[in-house]
Amino acid sequence: MLQLYIANKNYSSWSLRPWVLLSELRIPFDEKLNRFRPGSSYSAFKTFSPTGKVPCLIDDDLVIWDSLAITEYLAEKEPRVWPSDRAARAWARSGTAEMHSGFGTLREHCGMNCGIRVKLHQITSGLQSDLDRLSELWNEGLDRFGGPFLAGNAFTAVDAFFCPVAFRILTYGLKLDDASLQYAVRLRELRPMRSWYEAALAETFRDDTHDEETRKYGVWLEDLRAK
Repeated sequence: MLQLYIANKNYSSWSLRPWVLLSELRIPFDEKLNRFRPGSSYSAFKTFSPTGKVPCLIDDDLVIWDSLAITEYLAEKEPRVWPSDRAARAWARSGTAEMHSGFGTLREHCGMNCGIRVKLHQITSGLQSDLDRLSELWNEGLDRFGGPFLAGNAFTAVDAFFCPVAFRILTYGLKLDDASLQYAVRLRELRPMRSWYEAALAETFRDDTHDEETRKYGVWLEDLRAK
């Protein structure tokens, strides 16, 4: 059976992507959760991941690292990973790649931290630019392919790659247009997303590095995580 190595559900946006894709498509896998260690060293993850980072997928004697590589590997086994329509599939791959390599300011200013609520000190021009592009991209997909998901009526990899953003919108109260906010809610209401969120809030271990990053850019209003 596939083994997916992930880190803390409260923080690890990269882990969420293949996890929610596997879960929503009901592809069997064993979850291997490894906590972030104090400090910035990820050497403990080197025991299973060549980069010392998560996620990492193991399939018998094969090791696949990086969320996009994992996605493409899964697509070789399961056609539902990408839309069946050629145009939708091309668009979905482009949107997935853009999320994988872009939206740097959104990542930096709004790190994933599911269990807290934060008021940002400011919406910088760079962050606003990322939010504007996010709305543009989401609306393009929803309008062009008819929804309720970005590339049509089925959840695919492009939706999985934006699932962490749906949590960021909740954490930071980010302002987007109505259609985008409704799409984010739709993602958070998926059964696997609800399961991930509940597990994230139940985690009692903390990673100071991730928590300090959120304090750098905003004021904590609420901490909903288990004590």
